[in-house]
Amino acid sequence: MSLTVADVDASRDFFCTHLGYQVAMAADGFASLTRGDDAAADIVLLRRGSAVLPPEQRDQQATGLIFALTVTALEAEERRLREAGAPITMPLREEPWGERLFQMTDPNGIVVQLVEWAAPAEPAQPEDPAMLVITPTAENVTESPNARMTGLAAPSRGSTELSTWTVAMQAGRTGPEHSISREQVWTVTSGVLEVTCGGRTEKITAGQTLVLPADALRRMHAPQPAEAHVAMRADGVASVPGAEGTRILPWAQ
Repeated sequence: MSLTVADVDASRDFFCTHLGYQVAMAADGFASLTRGDDAAADIVLLRRGSAVLPPEQRDQQATGLIFALTVTALEAEERRLREAGAPITMPLREEPWGERLFQMTDPNGIVVQLVEWAAPAEPAQPEDPAMLVITPTAENVTESPNARMTGLAAPSRGSTELSTWTVAMQAGRTGPEHSISREQVWTVTSGVLEVTCGGRTEKITAGQTLVLPADALRRMHAPQPAEAHVAMRADGVASVPGAEGTRILPWAQ
């Protein structure tokens, strides 16, 4: 980089004193500065009016120019230069786009900007989902005239998508005709359930699984004591023919 200045010696001393440059070559009105093996650009200082410059540029000097150097440990560098009496003309600041910088101005008006880029924020790592063990208690039990429901997984007990519960029916009990807004999966774990849905009745015995589609009218009957495990999406609600609105399933909430 070649810079045209009024006072070559003043800029030479500034760069050598404060920024670690060394004189590689020098003559009257000329100095070539380097930092050796450093990645920083070499600097050539030329006195204004030098014959080596094109005629139209001989009376110009470095103005409106910012000479930027990228550094690490920017705060420590700013502190070192301030303590050394360097002419800091813009204090340390951070731009919204992540550039951290401060500026000095040399005796010839060359603005030197030291820059450090803020490290990009590490993307948040999703936490490993925690395994959850649910132990039913008496608070999770709902008794109806026809069955006893024991809530297992539910949003109030830590699940996010599914609700599960057990159903126990005594022999001869029959539940009301109703529909559920979500698909349900029933697995009979003991006894027998007779399920009427869509105009047909199926007898489901222990070890068998029944899939009931959403919004289908169904009725459950226990010809003998029976228990089943039920699973559905947690937002399912019940509807009863002839009744307005829907009903939540307390054990599934």
